[in-house]
Amino acid sequence: MRKTVWCILVCLLGLMLGEANGQAADFSEWLAGVKREALQDGVSAETIEQALKKVTPNELVLKLDRNQPEFKLSLNDYLERVLSTTKIRNGRENLQKNNVLLDKIAVRYGVQPRFLIAFWGIETDFGRVLGGLPVIESLVTLAYDPRRSAFFRAELLHALHIVDDGVVTVKSLEGSWAGAFGGLQFLPSVYRTYGQDFNHNGRVDIWQEPGDLFATGANYLAKSGWRFDQTWGRQVVLPDRFDSSLIGLETRRKISQWQALGVRRLNKADLPTRELAASIVQPDKDDGRAFMVYNNFRTVLKWNRSLYYAVAVGLLSDRLR
Repeated sequence: MRKTVWCILVCLLGLMLGEANGQAADFSEWLAGVKREALQDGVSAETIEQALKKVTPNELVLKLDRNQPEFKLSLNDYLERVLSTTKIRNGRENLQKNNVLLDKIAVRYGVQPRFLIAFWGIETDFGRVLGGLPVIESLVTLAYDPRRSAFFRAELLHALHIVDDGVVTVKSLEGSWAGAFGGLQFLPSVYRTYGQDFNHNGRVDIWQEPGDLFATGANYLAKSGWRFDQTWGRQVVLPDRFDSSLIGLETRRKISQWQALGVRRLNKADLPTRELAASIVQPDKDDGRAFMVYNNFRTVLKWNRSLYYAVAVGLLSDRLR
């Protein structure tokens, strides 16, 4: 009997080791393909070796990817986290502290200062929490994971180029679990495409230079369709028996048309008379809160596709006025 049990245990151990070795072989083969692609894309062999020599998938990154706050929290809980009294107070202080710089950026790029401060506050608590995970390792993990492999593989190549260009070392390139970094948590592709050397010192420094940080964020928003003459939206009250099929970004109506359908401001007053195209969204149907949103809300969604996030940016920006 003991011999039989021992044989079963040995067989199970063999299967587990075989599976582990198979997974390791699969990853090694995959990583070799990434190295070849990076070399073909112009990244130096030295940088590729330095960045990818000892890298392995990080289980913590996958755990964080599967447990994002937007997936787990109600809208109310989410907003309580990101719109605290302390954050609003610090946001107003930072808006005042950087007002001269932000006004210059507003003139050049057409993005209102309060929105840049709102992004900064929600992303990193005004630069206090930048994330401490190795960006290359995080991107390797997410690129190897099949859920969004192609997207993160492209971001990994961008990150390798950033290191290869001498902007930052592999060791010092740290950020979020998703591979974003700096005060506004830019993905590598955003940094490379929209980065702005606002102080003209030859380097886009989104870690220590506020001008570069805010100018890069403003440039990204402007190139993504931001409108300086518009806000993001507002919370509204829907009438009884409102047609729920009209809720969602797929439907756009002029503000006057929403007014005619019975939509009102939160205090029950009439909607603005400006004829902007707007949609009605309900980020959390169980919560019931509805928001009439404009073009800039859609632009925020290009930064982060979460409705919770976009509403939070808009509400925080309002609190900073």
